[in-house]
Amino acid sequence: MKKLNWHNIRLIFIILVMVFLFSFSTKRNNERIINEKIKISFAEGEENLFITHEIVNNLLKQKLGGTLNIAKDKVDLNILETVLDDHGMIEKAEVFSSIDGSLSAQIIQKTPIARFLSSDTSYYIDENGGVMPLSENFSARVPLVVGSLSENGIAKYMELLTEIRNDDFLSKNITGLKILPSGSVILTNRNYDYKIVFGNPVYVKRKLKNYKAFFYHAVKDTLVKEYKEVNLMFTEQVVCKK
Repeated sequence: MKKLNWHNIRLIFIILVMVFLFSFSTKRNNERIINEKIKISFAEGEENLFITHEIVNNLLKQKLGGTLNIAKDKVDLNILETVLDDHGMIEKAEVFSSIDGSLSAQIIQKTPIARFLSSDTSYYIDENGGVMPLSENFSARVPLVVGSLSENGIAKYMELLTEIRNDDFLSKNITGLKILPSGSVILTNRNYDYKIVFGNPVYVKRKLKNYKAFFYHAVKDTLVKEYKEVNLMFTEQVVCKK
């Protein structure tokens, strides 16, 4: 008759105890009630909030049936993330719960680069070319786009809008874009009354580089205030009219 291997028996006993404790703690954790207060945070550096903590809290609470007094195992975090991701002002959301029963949401807002305005609608255009609703909480300082945007499509103008947004001088100087039925663009600037005839959104970087060079020289010229038009359509030169 073989002798009992007490070492193996102790090992099996320890494993069984650990499985029991893990199952017990998991069951207790899933039965925890979600705390009434949701911890909401926004991406680092996002000081201008288009969507408030209250709006996020209400979206989550509404999806949970109007109350947070429910067990953790009844909460589908993926569904809550989908609800937030579907909001027009949110780029990406992550929702998770902690051991103590608290629910947290981390939010990345969309970034507007322009605002479209027509007689019957107004909305932001985000950095990905998507439509972003206006916010009652904060207004972004971005160029105003008017004219035939819908007919020509947003994608056609994304390079131009992105270049303006990413350039410190242009983002401060260019205040608006008028899109003609032909697809051609006329820009307006902050400091002077002349119109900037950009033409079709091609050779974008070259045309903007030409405008910046013109502006830096023109401000030294006392006649700059007399200009009525600055034409950038000819990529090798800037043509001005008084």
